[in-house]
Amino acid sequence: MLKGIHFLLTYTCNFECDHCFLYCSPNSGGTFTLKQIKTVLNEAEKIKTVEWIYFEGGEPFLYYPLMLEGLRIAKNKGFKTGVVTNSYWATNVEDAELWLKPIADLNISDLSISDDFYHFEDEVNNLAKNAKIAAKNLNMPLSSIKIEEPTIEQQKDKGAPVIGGGAMFRGRAVEKLIEGLPNRSWENLTECPYEELIEPERVHIDSFGNVHLCQGLILGNLWQTPLSDLIKDYDYKSHPICSPLIKGGPAELVKNYNLALKAEYVDECHLCYLCRLALIEKFPQYLAPKQVYGLI
Repeated sequence: MLKGIHFLLTYTCNFECDHCFLYCSPNSGGTFTLKQIKTVLNEAEKIKTVEWIYFEGGEPFLYYPLMLEGLRIAKNKGFKTGVVTNSYWATNVEDAELWLKPIADLNISDLSISDDFYHFEDEVNNLAKNAKIAAKNLNMPLSSIKIEEPTIEQQKDKGAPVIGGGAMFRGRAVEKLIEGLPNRSWENLTECPYEELIEPERVHIDSFGNVHLCQGLILGNLWQTPLSDLIKDYDYKSHPICSPLIKGGPAELVKNYNLALKAEYVDECHLCYLCRLALIEKFPQYLAPKQVYGLI
């Protein structure tokens, strides 16, 4: 049952973080228009089960008026709302309050702030701290997103090592963060541990119309088929990527499509991402957009 819709309001970001699984950067294209936002929110009403609307990116504050109007419309339709930001705008507490006050007036249900090494290496000039103080001054609901450099935290009784830090090993993280990490045989990577692919509870949507079950793994395109119909008609058994993943994880993708990949990977996400990258030309309507695979 779909409960949440997350707008990828823009792929553009003022940062270019090593851990970003969308390959966002200052040069990334793809930003919603107000008309498109209204269309999606109208479809969300038709679905009936949607409770949450989030605006994220990229960096949604780069298109502040658009984000603010989207939040207002969503709130007026009765949805709970949230925003995810890297708080680049919080140069001091007083100015941060100016940015946040119109959002606070909309009584959003969550403000998620990235507060980690990748965004602010210098603790003294950590703008997230300013944003958090400003949010607390305005009595806004607040949460933190902390992604750190991958570390090997512990060894489980001679089993697979546990990798800490919170990074998801897809997108730019595969290019930048996997060196030196322990690997596991592809044959043991037999489940998708993070996404509910049989009956999704949330989707991410971008301005190209892609409805993401997982970033880069597409249910369909809502500019071609209305979102409410895509959700109603979704059948994982007929989806060429989801069906094998549900049956046996990314290892099943390897076997199902006879993929010639290497023998070991950091985790399920790592293998799944590289399987999808190998299959992107075969299934362009299900693996998109190319830029989240670093191909543009």
